[in-house]
Amino acid sequence: MRFAYLGSGSRGNGAVISSGSTHVLLDCGFPAGEAQRRLQRLGLEASQLAAILVTHEHGDHIGGVSALARRHRLAVFMTLGTRAAGKMHADVDVQVIDGHSPFAVDDLEIHPYPVPHDARQPCQYVFHDGQMRLGVLSDAGCITPHIRSMLAPCDGLAVEFNHDRDMLARGPYPQSLKTRVGGQLGHLSNCQSAGLLAEIGMARLQHLVLAHLSEQNNSQALARQAAATALDVDEDWVQIADQDQGLDWRQLAPR
Repeated sequence: MRFAYLGSGSRGNGAVISSGSTHVLLDCGFPAGEAQRRLQRLGLEASQLAAILVTHEHGDHIGGVSALARRHRLAVFMTLGTRAAGKMHADVDVQVIDGHSPFAVDDLEIHPYPVPHDARQPCQYVFHDGQMRLGVLSDAGCITPHIRSMLAPCDGLAVEFNHDRDMLARGPYPQSLKTRVGGQLGHLSNCQSAGLLAEIGMARLQHLVLAHLSEQNNSQALARQAAATALDVDEDWVQIADQDQGLDWRQLAPR
């Protein structure tokens, strides 16, 4: 199994997870044409995708889903709440999922799990190819016991490191937005995500990717330092999904 990012941040999110000939797109917060260009950068065409999975209805995650799915006749998987709140064209094939029940897309077994975020029925996902597990966590305001249990057995992780608490407090956002971002239904801080990593540890981890970094309230240096310290690894080992450049393929392989 391998994975890559089209881009990650408040201006658009999207990741690709692949096993064999199965490729799924996780979120698409970019216009369809831009998403296609970013997929090509990874050596893929949108027509090769087996499906699009959606985490929640916020525009930086769902903005390009309907157009891309309609253009390439792709099935879209999302919770009922996301379906109700999201804007999908009538002829898009929407498959409603239970946020607690696994399902399969060709060679991938996919385990959704609910997260605390200010959306209708948000979920994140763990991907399993029969041997390796990749866990993705973003757009959550706090770490729950269920989140820990879902991510602990993963061989690869992509985890939100949205903001540095001090930078958020001193930053340009109005107080209402600062309260939202830092709240229980907002986004994970460097400190929160580092605490999760310290609990999980390095026993299984092959790759760690930091995602959804705020351009106003965080820096790659601060996020990478927090993650590396939590896992007691070199900072160079920690990867970051960039807003504009995304992240090239990372491979998970049995040891």
